[in-house]
Amino acid sequence: KNIRRSIVVLVCIGLISRLRQMIKLTTSERKPKDVKSGSRQKAQLDRQFFENMRRLVGIAIPGLLSKEFGMLVAHTVLLIFRTFLSVVVATLDGQIVSSLVRLQGREFLVGIAKWMGMAVPATLTNSLLGYVQTMLAIRFRQNLTEHVHAKYLANNTYYAVGNLDDRIKNADQLIAVDVAKFASSLAEIYSNLAKPTLDAFVYNVQLARSLGVESLFGIMVIIQASMGMLRVLTPPFGQLVAQEQRLEGDFYFAHSRLIENAEEIALYRGHEAEKRTISRRYMRLVRHVNRVFRLNVFYGMLEDFVVKYFWGAAGLVACAAPVFAERLPGAQRAVAAVQGASTFGDRTRDFITNRRLLLSGSDALGRMMYSYREIVELAGFAERVTELLTVLDDVNSGNYVKARVGKSAEKSLEADSGPDIISQRGQVIESADDVEFIKVPIVSPNGDVLVEQLSFHVTPGRHLLIVGPNGCGKSSMFRILGGLWPVYGGTLRKPSMSQIFYIPQRPYLPIGTLRDQIIYPDNASDMAQKGIVDAELLDILRVMQLETIVEREGGWDAVKPWRDALSGGDKQRIAMARLFYHRPQYAIMDECTSTVSMDVEKIMYTHATKLGITLLTVSHRQSLWQYHNYILQYDGQGGYMFSKLDPNRRIALMEEKQQIEQELALIRDMEARLGELESQSV
Repeated sequence: KNIRRSIVVLVCIGLISRLRQMIKLTTSERKPKDVKSGSRQKAQLDRQFFENMRRLVGIAIPGLLSKEFGMLVAHTVLLIFRTFLSVVVATLDGQIVSSLVRLQGREFLVGIAKWMGMAVPATLTNSLLGYVQTMLAIRFRQNLTEHVHAKYLANNTYYAVGNLDDRIKNADQLIAVDVAKFASSLAEIYSNLAKPTLDAFVYNVQLARSLGVESLFGIMVIIQASMGMLRVLTPPFGQLVAQEQRLEGDFYFAHSRLIENAEEIALYRGHEAEKRTISRRYMRLVRHVNRVFRLNVFYGMLEDFVVKYFWGAAGLVACAAPVFAERLPGAQRAVAAVQGASTFGDRTRDFITNRRLLLSGSDALGRMMYSYREIVELAGFAERVTELLTVLDDVNSGNYVKARVGKSAEKSLEADSGPDIISQRGQVIESADDVEFIKVPIVSPNGDVLVEQLSFHVTPGRHLLIVGPNGCGKSSMFRILGGLWPVYGGTLRKPSMSQIFYIPQRPYLPIGTLRDQIIYPDNASDMAQKGIVDAELLDILRVMQLETIVEREGGWDAVKPWRDALSGGDKQRIAMARLFYHRPQYAIMDECTSTVSMDVEKIMYTHATKLGITLLTVSHRQSLWQYHNYILQYDGQGGYMFSKLDPNRRIALMEEKQQIEQELALIRDMEARLGELESQSV
């Protein structure tokens, strides 16, 4: 018995070893043709895969006392119970057939009654297994999504991922789709691995008792040889899945970009160009999916042949061995039993039971083989979700990877170009009430230096007007001041972000009620804590000559697609009302009055100064000069000028400059005419 048990253990260890070898793809076998230095091939079942899984499973299952771990234990108990039910059903199946061939009606009916009785716990167990697996997938996704949201929606990371880093182009798809697929795949893979492994072990023990260890050993040799062949012929499903997800993301991103820029594209009549772009990305996806399907046809045919037919034939031969091959060493015990008190019914019962166990064992091994593809698909999802978490961690730490373009790319290739300014960081100091740039370089995320060193100082009441040509660094300075871009050098003193409010040319209108449009990003609870009521919001709207909007739109609690429901002027006045509600120390006004009349513009600026809000304005409107007393003027060549602003004197100088330019143009025309007359008189 000890020798027999040792052989069974060795057979099981050999089977596990073979399965382990199947999921261990060496780098040389899956070596990519073109890999950038320092990058890692995607979706390999190697050490990195297990590190990814350890990290993600640690998030999905927070601890041993968590609800998820309890559900996993319950799932395991149900799997064990179902396996032992399968053994009992196999034995009962043999007894029913044996009573049938013996023409024992009473025993046959008793067997049928037991069979029906087994159906109750069996069906209940199967239903509970499906329910627990689904709940596990939901809990895994919830934990992973909450973990990702905590990183993605913190410290402006959602902005930096798309604007300061190039590694992820479709974070929305990763969060909404890939995390869900990984959670579902993780929940399925446990059941698809644990159940077949347990089944294979239990069925092998039962078969060793019935057929003999030698016959079982022969079957295992055949199985391991065929599994080795399948390992060699298995396509790189992990890489294929990861590539498919990337192509899906590119296709999704193309449609998102079309929706985001629909108006501009329509005005340019660019639908054909966009159609070509989207079609190219879609055809790349289709070609890849077709390739995967073709590989699946070949591999599925080979796998079905080996698992269902080749292994089944080997099992039938093993079942028949005790009856037809009496001289085989492994059949001596079975033959002795047949010669002693064997009947035709006994042989039928043993054959049916063994055949049922062998088929179940073959099915368990087949499911383990099928799970290999599921494992490599899981590796693809794990790779993408882990990459997302890695990028979020890097961005939260201020580490960005951004491609260089133009002059920045040329400079980065120079050997003596000095330290990379993108990798440097300046100092940010939170001040009480002033804004000061001290030798701060204005640098775009791709490395273009717009201004080498910017220095100016603004205190409360010193309203600053910023002017200059396009691309000179006006908006870039505001992004640095707002904390969207890092400070690449020097020192920046500024109040807390709660005291700096930004109003863009196209205001953002969130999903929610009309009240939410005024108090954003506050909610009703925050508004109540501040002691502000709807009547005060109406007073703010009355200042902006917008009080009729409440009744017109259906009250404060009306919910509409506000982006489409309001006109451009209404949107900009809503944005100013939002500023008056929050009353920060500083307001960044970025061409925020472009669609309102000058009368409303005057109301906006005079009321803002009355509330004690210091204005930092980007605008080319001369009508706004009177509301500012300092000017920061860029020349577009990397230089700037910061000085006091005398609106009347500046307007007079501008008018005088225009008059002189007109007179000079007239003189040039007169000189040209004089030259023509002189040439005609000669």
